[in-house]
Amino acid sequence: MSAPSVPAAPAAPRLPPSPQPEPLEPAALVDDETWSGALLTGSAPEAAARGATFRESRLEGVDLTGARLPLLTLLESEVVGGSLANAQLPDGSARRLALRRVRLTGLRWTDGTLEDVAVDGCRIDLATFAGCRLRRVAFHDCLLRGTDLQELQADEVTFRECDLREVDLSGARFRRTAMIGCRLEGARALERLSGVAMPWGDVVASAGVFAGALGIQLLED
Repeated sequence: MSAPSVPAAPAAPRLPPSPQPEPLEPAALVDDETWSGALLTGSAPEAAARGATFRESRLEGVDLTGARLPLLTLLESEVVGGSLANAQLPDGSARRLALRRVRLTGLRWTDGTLEDVAVDGCRIDLATFAGCRLRRVAFHDCLLRGTDLQELQADEVTFRECDLREVDLSGARFRRTAMIGCRLEGARALERLSGVAMPWGDVVASAGVFAGALGIQLLED
């Protein structure tokens, strides 16, 4: 049997060389609005719309804290800085998306689909991706502490140098998934990680966590 390999990196978004600058304001977020080839900056906290589509666009420092955007669609786009903290994105979808240094604390992205998504240096604590389907998604240097991953379906997903303490993995399913340099203390339903690939050093470092999850009692030397 061959050794498992790290899942392939997500495909990068294909952005236009000169996106058109546009302000993103609360009045601009109306039902089913579409932006294409745009460089968006601005603030629209608590904005609400039935859906919005961003295609081949870059959102730079945009504040969408607390926004309610069911059916949000992000295609061939990049989000740098800014905030989606406490935003509600049920049934949203993303494909060929890059998220860098975005604050996602308390985000509720449930029953959505994420494909070819790179998430780098983001704060995603106390969030939920319950019921989401992930394919070729990579999390690097992300704080996911206390995040709800219940019923997650993950295929070709990588967690590298992430804080996964106190996450809830109940009902989650992982295929061709790797965890490298991650913390797992206090995580629930660790048995759902069956089949996940980890470096031997990480397995040894987390031995106490796995032993506790399995109910193994340690004998004194």
